[in-house]
Amino acid sequence: MRHPRVIIAGIGLAAVAAAGGITAASAAGSPASSTPSATASATVTATVRTAPANVAGTTETILVNAHGLPLYFYRPDTATKSLVTGSLASLWPPLTSPAPTATGANGKLTVLNDVNGHQVTYNGHPLYTFADDHAGQVTGQGIQNFFVATPGLTPLSTSSAGTAPAVPSGGGIGY
Repeated sequence: MRHPRVIIAGIGLAAVAAAGGITAASAAGSPASSTPSATASATVTATVRTAPANVAGTTETILVNAHGLPLYFYRPDTATKSLVTGSLASLWPPLTSPAPTATGANGKLTVLNDVNGHQVTYNGHPLYTFADDHAGQVTGQGIQNFFVATPGLTPLSTSSAGTAPAVPSGGGIGY
């Protein structure tokens, strides 16, 4: 069952996008979204940092973007390809930057050049925000096979394509 806020967010984003006022990068308040005309390919450094958050009733340290929005990974993605495109990317905008930085996270932060541009990855997992989240708020846990990214996210190697990581602690499916 889809979460009602996901449906409403999708309808709202589609209406604004149809009017030409938003891009996938600006939908989630990513660093490239300082103005409504910003695009996913803007040369902006994305900062990935850690922060405490309530995830399914448990306080956990998670990864967030520079604006404090929770970052998620999509279980079907591989280390070499993001499967989040089109309308799915409207609800789950990819975190993009040609030169990301990390603060407080010990994992490997890299860039995957794919359909979403310079998509930031953490331990091989492409990262996303959720259109319905606000800083310090995790509402997308377990929705549509997305899970909050934590500093201890198991590395996804190019040889493990098709092997999904374990569901992070504190989560289950959420909604």
